[in-house]
Amino acid sequence: MTEKKVLIQGIEVNYKVFGEPTPLTATQIVQRKPVLVLHGWPSSSNKWEQVADLLDKKHIMMIVPDLPGFGQTPEPKTPWNINNYVEFINEFSSTVVDLQKGFYLLGHSFGGAVAVKFAVKYNQKVEKLFLVSAAAVRKKTLVKKVIYKTSKIGKLFSWLPGYQLFRKAFYKFILKKSDYLYQKGVMRESYLKVISDDLSFYVSSLKVPTIIIWGDKDVSTSVEEARLIHEKIFHSKLIVIPGAGHSLELEVPETLTQKIVENL
Repeated sequence: MTEKKVLIQGIEVNYKVFGEPTPLTATQIVQRKPVLVLHGWPSSSNKWEQVADLLDKKHIMMIVPDLPGFGQTPEPKTPWNINNYVEFINEFSSTVVDLQKGFYLLGHSFGGAVAVKFAVKYNQKVEKLFLVSAAAVRKKTLVKKVIYKTSKIGKLFSWLPGYQLFRKAFYKFILKKSDYLYQKGVMRESYLKVISDDLSFYVSSLKVPTIIIWGDKDVSTSVEEARLIHEKIFHSKLIVIPGAGHSLELEVPETLTQKIVENL
């Protein structure tokens, strides 16, 4: 594994490169395109090291950037939405030499939403799309409505004694599954922008071959969402892993790697 830095949109981006093309003979080398991984929220390139090492044994290169605001990459100066991350990936893939001739694109959770929009807009760069527990279909749930209302109304009462204690207790015990409480500043506003973007229309516009990989015990992005995405993408394949949850790269790295390799 090699850890590198590159300047993209004024941000010093940290990324990891796993594996190199391995010679088959003295005159022939593997020309397989690399796998570009977009991690989830909150996450980083570190979470994908097990899968990357397993792919390396199969002579498959994997490149995993810490997206802006995560891992060792600084946060953007202003709140970003999914479109901002898409343009970031476009510039990143045009700058990193190993990605300039195209790549397989894998997006997990939030990274899956970015991957969907990227593959629609820049489909010529993507050999094949892998959506792993992708947060691409976002319905207006009661929890999300409460987050929006609380984030707006709460600012009016932030001066009251005990407000911070009440807010933390509310998110901890009432909105247990929300990452909103753990975000600060620019990333908190970015989080609100991201979860407000339902990509149901975009998944229907995907033209690249798409492999959808999900755990049937996923409580963050349900397997019903996976089936809905599968129905909306004409050339897609759905793989459901029994007993697995949301973080397949950590829970079942060997199985996830096997499914990736089988479908490259």
